[in-house]
Amino acid sequence: MNSHSPLTDYNQAIAYLYARLPMFQRDGKSALHLKLDRIEALMDYLGNPHLKYPTIHVAGTNGKGSVSHGLASVLQEAGYRTALYTSPHLSDFRERIRLSGSLITQDCVLDFVNQHRDYIESHRLSFFELTVAMAFDVFAREQVDIAVIEVGMGGRLDATNVVHPLLSVITNIAFDHMEFLGDTLAKIAAEKAGIIKSNTPVVIGEYHLETFAVFEAVARSLNTELFTAWNHSRAQELAAQIDFDLKGAYQKANRLTTLTALLKASELGLGITERHIISGMSKVIANTGLKGRWQWLNEYTVCDTAHNEAGLASVMEQLRSLRAKRLHLVIGVVADKDLSRVLPLFIKEACFYFVKLNVPRGLDATILAEKARAHQLIGEIYHSVADGLRAAQLAAETGDIVFVGGSTFTVAEVV
Repeated sequence: MNSHSPLTDYNQAIAYLYARLPMFQRDGKSALHLKLDRIEALMDYLGNPHLKYPTIHVAGTNGKGSVSHGLASVLQEAGYRTALYTSPHLSDFRERIRLSGSLITQDCVLDFVNQHRDYIESHRLSFFELTVAMAFDVFAREQVDIAVIEVGMGGRLDATNVVHPLLSVITNIAFDHMEFLGDTLAKIAAEKAGIIKSNTPVVIGEYHLETFAVFEAVARSLNTELFTAWNHSRAQELAAQIDFDLKGAYQKANRLTTLTALLKASELGLGITERHIISGMSKVIANTGLKGRWQWLNEYTVCDTAHNEAGLASVMEQLRSLRAKRLHLVIGVVADKDLSRVLPLFIKEACFYFVKLNVPRGLDATILAEKARAHQLIGEIYHSVADGLRAAQLAAETGDIVFVGGSTFTVAEVV
């Protein structure tokens, strides 16, 4: 029996979770618990809801959100009651937990928190662990047909790695969160490869000599079939037939990864036809509500959540390809970002608007501007994303493009 007075509305429940639980997006390293013991105990307490429906588990440095949403969109087109768990959210906590494209209800969140508040109070949990558990529990209660589960960070010790999927997917490997995952691509790959399960097929999205050797070795040791997306001929043929709604240039590899995973899922017995694939991949945004991936806010303002070296390099290349008269870049970052890796990627000829994110981890805009100046990136300082965007849009003339990015949190304040 719950010994606490019940929270009375959704906003109270969310405020309680934010205040009670450490959150990586807000608190950084101190919020992490790189072990599975707490989530395993929580799953036992909840009756192991994650084992009551089939799952597809998606890891990777970049693209795992886009791939997860693409998979869910096609499964929805195929008529499955499809669950989707992703992180972080942009504007609404419930973006993390979707049922056939719709956010779970506010009452669903409130009821879960009230029902399990004694456990939350008496056990040390992170915000991420609690959110994963909530998703798994809701999916079981809603009797979903299948769930697509995106890894939070890494894979081996991520709280989502308690699932026993019918298919695993690893999108790519690049440098990100190196203080936790390792300082070489091979070390990072080893952490991502931790989602590979015995006798469970795995799709690898992109090829890199250093990382692919890791995946091959892990798959071999677990007697697991390994499939590659970059040279999958049928996936390439299908890609040529689809008018994809996710237009970022970096989506090319994500598309092949998603298509290869879907074709493999069909072989595993899911009722997915090529008609479902073509339809679902053409309306991922409409079906799943995905935001922040090369998203145009108006005819001359675009935003993207790319925030690490590989992601930003691709986005900057696409910005250059627009041939704008002038580029206006509204940039905010978190304080623990390795700026020596990302600042050299930005376009020196652009006009910069350095902003402070509205999160405790946000780097002061003055410090960001100073560090950027060392890389010949010159601009003005603004104390909020809204102020920086307003200034950029006022300065933009016909033929100019405004870009908002540098962090997921920057985009979260404008979408």
